[in-house]
Amino acid sequence: MKISLGSFLVVVIAWLIIAPGCMQFRISDSEATKQFKEAGVPLTIQTVKVDKHNLHYTQTGSDTLPTILFVHGSPGSWNAFARYMQDKDLLSKFRMISVDRPGFGYSDYGKAESLAQQSALISPLFATWKNGKPFYLVGHSLGGPLIIQLVADNPGIADALVLLAASVDPAEEKKEGWRSVLDGSVLRYFIPGAFKPSNTELLYFKKDVIAMQDCFDDVTCRVYIVHGTKDTFVPPGNAAYAAKKLVNASFIETVMIPDANHFIPWQHYDTIKAVLMKLY
Repeated sequence: MKISLGSFLVVVIAWLIIAPGCMQFRISDSEATKQFKEAGVPLTIQTVKVDKHNLHYTQTGSDTLPTILFVHGSPGSWNAFARYMQDKDLLSKFRMISVDRPGFGYSDYGKAESLAQQSALISPLFATWKNGKPFYLVGHSLGGPLIIQLVADNPGIADALVLLAASVDPAEEKKEGWRSVLDGSVLRYFIPGAFKPSNTELLYFKKDVIAMQDCFDDVTCRVYIVHGTKDTFVPPGNAAYAAKKLVNASFIETVMIPDANHFIPWQHYDTIKAVLMKLY
């Protein structure tokens, strides 16, 4: 029994040491720069202070072109869209920016924020990013409701939105009571890497998704909704819900990808790219 208990304690202690450093869903700036250089694409990396918070983002493409801003899901980081940012066809038409949402990547990694606070921290960057050309927002999963929140908080900022497997319907949100147990007990120390802030922000999101419903009315630009028919993380009913709620959008196009799951930005690259190419 002593040997078994001792072995168990060793495993527990080892995991507590290892857990924070694994599954971080981020790439170092040096490695990112190297990968983009090998692809023949210059990469600009910035970390700025907003209200004492760090906001980290990357950029490719000419400043004279229309802009696509990518917003990742949970967990994740800016490099979820690295392939798009290296695409020569997209680079011929767009400047592309991808941001680490607060709590992820190198934007105060580990410190989860509510949807409204994330918008408040990202919104000041539009003054830097705007270049007089059209501006498009692309959000995957939890990044979807965030770009809707960003539009509501920054009227007229977007010429079009692309919602990729976006979670926007309160009725489709599972209760997931286990998340509060994890977040509110010693068990949170056992959650690996970026799954820890992800768990916390998803707890916030149960209320955030209700609070952001009025934001739909502020969307007056074009909207492209892309969703997989077999998405079990964010059920496809979210796509129909978004189309119904966007009553003031100037144009709505819904693309349902047959048999696709939640990971459409990577598994259905060509479909997503085709949507992006239509933006401008």
